[in-house]
Amino acid sequence: MTIAIVGGGLGGLALARVLHVHGIDAVVYERDSSRGARGQGGMLDLHSGTGQRALREAGLIDQFHAIARREGQDMRLLEPDGTLLLQEDTPDDAPLERPEVDRADLRDLLLDSLPEHAVRWGHALDSAGDGLLRFADGGSATYDLLVGADGADSRVRALLTDARPVHTGQNAVELGIPDIDRTHPDLAAMVGRGNYWVLGNGQSLSAQRNGDGRVRVYLSFYNTPGDWFATSGIPFGDPAAARMRLIDLLTGWDPRITALIAACDDTIVPRSIATLPVGLTWPSRPGVTLLGDAAHLMPPVGQGANMALLDGALLGLALAAHPDDFPAAVEEYEREMFVRAGAAGRQSAHVQEILTSPDASRKMLAFFQPG
Repeated sequence: MTIAIVGGGLGGLALARVLHVHGIDAVVYERDSSRGARGQGGMLDLHSGTGQRALREAGLIDQFHAIARREGQDMRLLEPDGTLLLQEDTPDDAPLERPEVDRADLRDLLLDSLPEHAVRWGHALDSAGDGLLRFADGGSATYDLLVGADGADSRVRALLTDARPVHTGQNAVELGIPDIDRTHPDLAAMVGRGNYWVLGNGQSLSAQRNGDGRVRVYLSFYNTPGDWFATSGIPFGDPAAARMRLIDLLTGWDPRITALIAACDDTIVPRSIATLPVGLTWPSRPGVTLLGDAAHLMPPVGQGANMALLDGALLGLALAAHPDDFPAAVEEYEREMFVRAGAAGRQSAHVQEILTSPDASRKMLAFFQPG
């Protein structure tokens, strides 16, 4: 029985790893030409009950602990005028409830745990169905079970549902400050060891320290249309001018906060944020299923990667428990995943609603410190 996994992200690799642990072969088809073909993004906080649970099932929890950053759990929450609302510093002996890890390091950990032949690089999916995958280069491959782990713009999803991602009203810009401790020690001290978050007026800035010394800075503009980047006046072709325009858009913000933007290098990446309907389900169909963002794309508030990893692990366990009955395994997996992902989606939507509110910083403080 041939298992084809489309997409070599965290969820697809977790599935391949758990299957490998249980002696079941699978092939991961990834469109990137190699593991280093493109950047993998910033840090992830892996939750003990979801993402870390997946790594335990994959037999990789000790290796994860070796690359996880306990101090990455630190957080500072501020208002745009610079008022510090919350500062949480992680003790050296604190449990690893939500440690941070570099996404690229985690992906490498999963890749290194698989046989070299398990991932077929340079295989961009063109279409799928009736047991056949067709790739953009003209090649093809057969499958008995197809798992769409191919992200927000999944091509496999259409085999199960007509649902498509919808813009949330959030448009984000990613920037970064390399080697911040050496180049801007004052800003490094302000950001701290983990996450620095400023919320208010339908805007947010988050600064996140990475393991390589880079601080990634994310600016978000809420309640904005899908074509907002075209009308915002941000000249993305001129990074210095784009940074100045971004600072101008943060009217009334403390100059110490906007200094983070001025210190960034010329890497500026616009991102329009979309989600799938919360609680999306579909009738179980033999031979195909979805995991991760392909199944339940959520706002980027800390749930997505954890859900994808756990999806992969639990689907792998279900297939290992029913090696001669893939339809039963898929139905068992989907039944649990729909409930779990629905709950995570509702919580993510609640956080997203807080972020869009006029008094977002105070509401977020209440979220972190209920009662």
